[in-house]
Amino acid sequence: MSLKEKINSEMVVAAKAKDSLKLGTIRMIKTALHNKEIDAKRELNDSEILQVLSSIVKQRKDSIEQFKTGNRQDLVDKEEYELRVVQAFMPQQMSAEEVEAEVVKAIAEAGATSVKDMGKVMKVLMPRVAGKADGKLVSDTVKAKLAG
Repeated sequence: MSLKEKINSEMVVAAKAKDSLKLGTIRMIKTALHNKEIDAKRELNDSEILQVLSSIVKQRKDSIEQFKTGNRQDLVDKEEYELRVVQAFMPQQMSAEEVEAEVVKAIAEAGATSVKDMGKVMKVLMPRVAGKADGKLVSDTVKAKLAG
């Protein structure tokens, strides 16, 4: 079952269960995917769908931080629920140790020696970890390895 089919079937389940919050979140995902398909002028593959889901996750995490700062627990709860719904469609997240191992491999493959080579490393690394690891964690790990 493709990722798109999984999203569609979950939408049907949420609609039948009258779970309006989950249904709204899945509709938001479908809208983001649809907009990306319009931009690309073609259907998205699973890898591209994971990229869209990753950006939605990042947006949700940013919103949660902002709402916590603003002391809006009601909105924090809503965003956290949406975050869990979106993450359910993503693969198991990599641990920090797994990310570090991939970073070390990517640095070796790219022949990187300093922080200036970070772009080369990220180019090698991102296709491997897209959707499976937090982009900030990956970026921070690469910087630490190249600086050290």
